[in-house]
Amino acid sequence: MAEQATFGGGCFWCIEAAFEELDGVESVTSGYAGGHVDDPSYREVCSGNTGHAEVVQVEYDPDVVSYEGLLEVFFTVHDPTQRNRQGPDVGTQYRSIILYHDGRQRELAAGYIDALDEEGGYDDPVVTELEPLERFWRAEEKHQSYFDKNPNDAYCQMHAQPKIEKVREKFREKVTQS
Repeated sequence: MAEQATFGGGCFWCIEAAFEELDGVESVTSGYAGGHVDDPSYREVCSGNTGHAEVVQVEYDPDVVSYEGLLEVFFTVHDPTQRNRQGPDVGTQYRSIILYHDGRQRELAAGYIDALDEEGGYDDPVVTELEPLERFWRAEEKHQSYFDKNPNDAYCQMHAQPKIEKVREKFREKVTQS
């Protein structure tokens, strides 16, 4: 039975493309969460006034890929020490955030974040927010599978493609064979 996980780490196009590489991931949906406006639009979220983060909701088979495995990929493809930004994207909508679906996910994510800080793998502390998922709003259709639809887009080439390559290299045994 499939489970869900929700992550935000900058532009959802990039995070979505990275997770779509993994064996056991059944679907990845770009959307918005963590804000105070019902059914926000991309333009509204980009204004920074809704409180939402751009996130992806990952539906996965836990018999093939674990939640811990998803956490490892998530923390590999973005910089969890940057507050309210990732690369060229600046604003609260690009914050690093994990929106947990249950107590087990909260516990695993909190433990993972603590371990990262204890290991000192980063020069700065991890600022990834950890909140319960209250509501996920699906983004407009043009944002779904954006990289697949626009592989030659300059933004995708500069920001999504390196994340995909990192996943293919570091998680070779977990990548779906096409």
